[in-house]
Amino acid sequence: MRFNHVTLIVSDFERSKAFYRTLGLKQIVGAPPRYARFVLPEGDATLSIEVTDGSTNPPPTAQLFLEDDALDETGAALKARGLVFEQDPTDMSYLWREARLRDPDGHDIRIYYGGENRLNPPWRLPDAEAGV
Repeated sequence: MRFNHVTLIVSDFERSKAFYRTLGLKQIVGAPPRYARFVLPEGDATLSIEVTDGSTNPPPTAQLFLEDDALDETGAALKARGLVFEQDPTDMSYLWREARLRDPDGHDIRIYYGGENRLNPPWRLPDAEAGV
């Protein structure tokens, strides 16, 4: 089994499309005014946005974690593009460095660097296969 993508329910198609383009995602599918899919700058993971019948005020329930080896530089570049962060890159207690912002519908976006601790933190279960 492989992860394919996440679809976020959004209230304003154009506003959300602009936000994710500014975040650095490349749009690969467009079906305005309802649906768009983006590929992330590295790898082949994708993210979709969709306006549905109940999208006028979707609940901000999703958290997206986007890993970036150059977190501080990326954060500065995104700020220069006009994105506003709730938290600048910060060393967290769970051994990741993490910055936080929200998309136009309130979805929680975390850009982080986890390094070796992403899959192998000190509290990893002893029977888990190492280096998955």
